[in-house]
Amino acid sequence: MSQSFSDGTAATQYLTVNLADEEYGIDILAVREIRGWTPVTRIPQAPGYVLGVLNLRGAIVPVLDLRLRFGLTREEYSGTTVTVIITVASRLFGIVVDAVSDVLDVEQNHVRPVPDMGTAVDTEYLKGLTSIGERMVLLLDADKLLQPQDAQMLDAALNAVDDVKAVA
Repeated sequence: MSQSFSDGTAATQYLTVNLADEEYGIDILAVREIRGWTPVTRIPQAPGYVLGVLNLRGAIVPVLDLRLRFGLTREEYSGTTVTVIITVASRLFGIVVDAVSDVLDVEQNHVRPVPDMGTAVDTEYLKGLTSIGERMVLLLDADKLLQPQDAQMLDAALNAVDDVKAVA
């Protein structure tokens, strides 16, 4: 959600999530739902970071483990592990994160470019960073989390699963 302050500066709201001791922000307009972790149905031949799919009120939603997507080590899921359902290009998908923190209002003039080093994550997934007090928040580019080739591969795998079910 974007808002303007009395001094004319614009701010965007970000849902902040924790992942591997770092804090990330996801544009709140992309977030559809936050769910506690529940097991998903595995998809054959999916990349390792795609955990599977879940049924969200009749919609089949692919679920990615953000740690694995970013090339980090997988951790055991705990009581704070959540799946954040986001929409990118009219497509729903879930991202598994260690925990959800809060919602921040970030003024656009406080967003800085991402340096080439200093984060555990490939900078292609980031659109900037901001500091909130002593905290540094990396702002995710949700559009880059699910690449077009990933979406095509998932569609093909889901269609293959549907075809097998239809034959059975």
